[in-house]
Amino acid sequence: MFESANVTITVADLKRAIQFYVETLGLKLQGEMDEHFVQVEAPGLTIGLLHLTGEQDFQPEKSGSMSIGFVVQNLETAIETLKSRGVEFHDSVEGKAAKVVHFNDPEGNTLYLVSNR
Repeated sequence: MFESANVTITVADLKRAIQFYVETLGLKLQGEMDEHFVQVEAPGLTIGLLHLTGEQDFQPEKSGSMSIGFVVQNLETAIETLKSRGVEFHDSVEGKAAKVVHFNDPEGNTLYLVSNR
């Protein structure tokens, strides 16, 4: 069901975060999804950098929070499969490049499914 996974870090200053992860750490800028989200590539891991805006209140409110995302080919099928296993989804957001649905693990950690269009 899952194609890949990534960790998303909520940041207060996206430009500063890109500079740190790309220039300081030497990671590769993988792509910019929109003006609020970019991905950098580390060996064996994709790191999403998310800058919050007022309309994105579904994410943790403070910078430094992390969530784990799972890329799926068919979002609706993945949602139905996980719902049948007891997962409760609490919101969905459609952006220019992707649709994201959020849920939590039993400890309350934020997880999400994402389907790139």
